[in-house]
Amino acid sequence: MLHLLKSPYGTSRHSAATQQFFAFGAKRTSRSLDRVVWLATRLTLSCVEPIRIGSDDMRAQQINRFSGKVLIVLSLTALLAVLSGYTQPPQPDEGAAAHIFQLSVVALLPTIVLFLATADWRQPLRSAARPLAIPVVALVLAFAALYYLEHYR
Repeated sequence: MLHLLKSPYGTSRHSAATQQFFAFGAKRTSRSLDRVVWLATRLTLSCVEPIRIGSDDMRAQQINRFSGKVLIVLSLTALLAVLSGYTQPPQPDEGAAAHIFQLSVVALLPTIVLFLATADWRQPLRSAARPLAIPVVALVLAFAALYYLEHYR
């Protein structure tokens, strides 16, 4: 059953507990499906268990900083898209601002996952909580403004 977590080249870099967790109940169906499952599992585990050695730690910090900035940009974009609805009369159909809001909220999901996966969990307040403050406040304001715009205006 552990064949799913071993690479086609015969090496595996994950802990035995992780291998047992993902191998639990796995069934071997075909060689190509095994490769797809192996690739998906490796991608998932690379986010869950980042292996940081030397320059990998620096790369993770750079990715974390960049994804934090992207979080701020996307959340402020969502807020501005909703606020632009207050400057226009009610429309019978969704406009471009609604689509921009939807796309920015959808783009936030993988960005948040990337941000949390590359955070330094030895200092959770500094690396995860503080950088998320601005995007969280902007999103709460965006959804509150959208609720008010849809229900009371």
